[in-house]
Amino acid sequence: MCRHLAYLGPPVTLATLLYAPPHSLVRQSWAPRDMRGGGTVNADGFGVGWYPAGADQPVRYRRAEPIWGDPALAALAGVTTAGAVLAAVRSATVGMPVVATAAAPFGAERWLFSHNGVVAGWPDSVTGLAGALPVRDLLTLDAPTDAALLWALVRHRLRAGDDPADAVAATVRAVAAAAPGSRLNLLLTDGRTAVGTAAGHALSVRSGPDSVLIASEPLDDDPAWQAVPDGHLVVATTAYVHTDPIAKES
Repeated sequence: MCRHLAYLGPPVTLATLLYAPPHSLVRQSWAPRDMRGGGTVNADGFGVGWYPAGADQPVRYRRAEPIWGDPALAALAGVTTAGAVLAAVRSATVGMPVVATAAAPFGAERWLFSHNGVVAGWPDSVTGLAGALPVRDLLTLDAPTDAALLWALVRHRLRAGDDPADAVAATVRAVAAAAPGSRLNLLLTDGRTAVGTAAGHALSVRSGPDSVLIASEPLDDDPAWQAVPDGHLVVATTAYVHTDPIAKES
């Protein structure tokens, strides 16, 4: 499994999210609390994406080494400020490559995306879904991994005009049907809205008067953290948080 987070709110330094909290993302890389059998540490790479003030697209910083082993990140995080951030630490599924391009966040245009979990029966279980994508999308995957394919599936729906929440929920439903037993906690943001799913793994959200933070594990003991029920999707901005079932009502 992996650990990830998305933040929207007043500009903060990346260090405020990655290093400062008592159970920060850096700490979760080597001392996660809830891996659910998906390894013991998150040492197979990391990535951070953020939206600089006035920029049309986010900036991404991804590496293949453990987040604690990057000598430049702490200095970068201490001086880089943003009001929208998506970050992740990776625990690679056995057999998948450990390269920088396999680390979240994945991205295109204004979007950032991350996956915490695993696609059961990879890759045979999802060949049908992959085959429905444009050939170019398959040839330009960031890496031959389940997370990169999930991003391609979500991105394809976004480019077709789907609402972000619908694109994420429909992808989770399709993959869960094709690959039962998958763990599909996804995060997607355009810097203004964040969409997350709890599907086979934990997810929590903390909202305040002008900010929201969605994370695999709470970063601290603040009682404002609320667990997202399994099988649910959360849509959040700095003004509201909505949680709904991923499955469509019959």
